[in-house]
Amino acid sequence: MNCIIIDDDSAARLIVSKLCGEIPELNVVQEFSSAIEAIKYLNGNEVDVIFLDIHMPTSSGFDFMQTLKNPPKIILTTSDKNFALEAFEYPSVVDYLLKPIKLVRFEKAIKKLSSFVVKGEKSVSSEASDETKELYVNVDRRLVKINFSDINVIEAKGDYIRIKTDDKSHIVHSTLKKVEDKLPQELFLKVHRSYIINLSKIIDIEDNSVLIKQDIIPVSRSNKSELMKRLNLL
Repeated sequence: MNCIIIDDDSAARLIVSKLCGEIPELNVVQEFSSAIEAIKYLNGNEVDVIFLDIHMPTSSGFDFMQTLKNPPKIILTTSDKNFALEAFEYPSVVDYLLKPIKLVRFEKAIKKLSSFVVKGEKSVSSEASDETKELYVNVDRRLVKINFSDINVIEAKGDYIRIKTDDKSHIVHSTLKKVEDKLPQELFLKVHRSYIINLSKIIDIEDNSVLIKQDIIPVSRSNKSELMKRLNLL
């Protein structure tokens, strides 16, 4: 796996590079002291893994990740433990390593990375697999487990989303796109720019709306045909 290292600290880059040298399947192709340099490189080159420092002078690691349209897998390296929950809201993030990084912990991160990356195919870590049956969301700095089968509706609310189940409503700092990539496509459908619904929870459909529990959810004209295709019509 080709990888790059992004860290403004030259000593930190050297340590990560040496750790990578202990793993036969890792090949460090470039090192960068700033995110801007790395972005220029990624515009013309593809890599499998980025080792990324969170705190850098001109921009944070989170800012950098938001600039990437199709990010590779990312392992965050930092001396700050306070952003671990926020980090895993990004589908591309595989692990969160605290400095100083030990070889045993580094090897564990690479083992986790290898389980996510399928050689020659798109990584499946950001998509719901057949075995995945739940979603973990960051609520008040706690990771809360929500079973896919319990979700009724997911609604976009500015920079947040609302995940509604039969008995609870969770407000999460995320986007509809991010959560859509995590959901099993056979169970969920985006019916409007602001709504994703659980198809199994539909009570009835009238004109350009669906009823789920007590919620009337609008269906855009562009998504109406796909909705009808997904229904088991008599």
